[in-house]
Amino acid sequence: MTDPITVKITILKPVHKVWDYFYNPKHIVKWNFPTTNWHCPRAESDFREGGRFDYRLEYKDKSFGYNFSGYIDEIRILENVKSHLDDGRRIEVQFNKIDENTTEIVEIFEPEVKNSTEMQRVGWYAILDRFHKYVENN
Repeated sequence: MTDPITVKITILKPVHKVWDYFYNPKHIVKWNFPTTNWHCPRAESDFREGGRFDYRLEYKDKSFGYNFSGYIDEIRILENVKSHLDDGRRIEVQFNKIDENTTEIVEIFEPEVKNSTEMQRVGWYAILDRFHKYVENN
């Protein structure tokens, strides 16, 4: 990866639940957006190596939105997933089991060029934090 950005968070839930909530489209639409003025109205995933994912993120007022989409390259069940976006950038998500009820997620991703590295780090962390709260509260 070229100059990857890393964000991580610890979640007080077992790794199997964290994994399911992270990759199951019925959960993705509930947490995959950075702030309350955004939402994720659609999430589709063919969760297998070579499978495609496509998540729609947009402002609730519909003034701006984009698709976060690509292909899954490698899956190690309950450990990590490597994928690449349609623009070629690579992403790795690691699921580190701390104990029976604690999981650390580490996201490593190649930044895009039109937004600053810090803005991307803040945005990805905001989504990861929303995920953390969703998993712990459901």
